[in-house]
Amino acid sequence: MMPVIECDVDEARDRLTAADIEVEPGNTDHERWRAEYGGATAVAYDDKVVIQGADPSKLQGVLRDDGGRAHVYFDGAARGNPGPAAVGWVVVTSDGIVAEGGKRIGRATNNQAEYEALRQALEVAANHGFDEVDVRGDSELIVKQVRGEYDTNDPELREYRIDVRELLTNFEDWSLSHVPREINDRADELANEALDDD
Repeated sequence: MMPVIECDVDEARDRLTAADIEVEPGNTDHERWRAEYGGATAVAYDDKVVIQGADPSKLQGVLRDDGGRAHVYFDGAARGNPGPAAVGWVVVTSDGIVAEGGKRIGRATNNQAEYEALRQALEVAANHGFDEVDVRGDSELIVKQVRGEYDTNDPELREYRIDVRELLTNFEDWSLSHVPREINDRADELANEALDDD
């Protein structure tokens, strides 16, 4: 699904220019302008911008730039421990789903996949310009390690924990909670879909 941002396209162009992103004329009579950034392309029409590409989150972040609070869900999946692994994430506001995705990450343990999912989810939320995040996942171990309630003895997981704590500094306020799997079902579904895709 391609993200569509309904907006004043002249203001959107100004925002891109202010972020040092080159804006070019459109390719057809219907296109007002287009811009490439972060592996995606924004195409402006009369009253909306459509973002195409595998990772639209960076462009969305520049174009939205409205701060606010988001609910972030993450889940990792590994078939075997370690084995083929994938991650899923969902970023939601009161307006609905802002971004969601899933992708394979190669070979990993369940815990490594959970951490990678959390890292991806936080990067997406930061790229969207959110000031505050309420993060939820169904891995009690990862949640309690990041919050400092459990020790992180595994060297690789310790590195992940450091990365995640660093990403959390992008937000003015954050919370991290453990939730039952059924509350995290969309992130779980996206991770498993990515794992099933050959």
